[in-house]
Amino acid sequence: MEVAFLVSQRSSCTHRKVGAVIVKDKRILATGYNQPPSRFPHCDEIGCIRDDLGISSGEHQEVCYGLHAEQNALMQAAKFGIRTDNASIYVTHQPCSVCARLVINAGIKKVIYRNPYPDSLTKLFFEKSKIETFIMG
Repeated sequence: MEVAFLVSQRSSCTHRKVGAVIVKDKRILATGYNQPPSRFPHCDEIGCIRDDLGISSGEHQEVCYGLHAEQNALMQAAKFGIRTDNASIYVTHQPCSVCARLVINAGIKKVIYRNPYPDSLTKLFFEKSKIETFIMG
């Protein structure tokens, strides 16, 4: 979890810095943090579209310049051909329901996070898909 918090410091998000680390057999496979796509201006440079539109946290996750930490970690694994079947993911914050679906389809079996996130659908996805979740205190 400490590595996830360290990775989160790379984020340029003006609201919430999130880090994710995918681990299997006690080895780090990939990391990610919330950030806009490569070569796109960062939110701390151009401002937050969510603020501009008055969108509350946990709502309309698709309206954001940035990708979530879990998305970036999964894309990093895919880009370098790293399998995530039966892996675990450590995330500084509870995944949103969009990321929960990606985590499930990536074959990740365990999600460990520290901070809550206002998306109640995540719990349903993880329960029905038999994904183990742990909240680290």
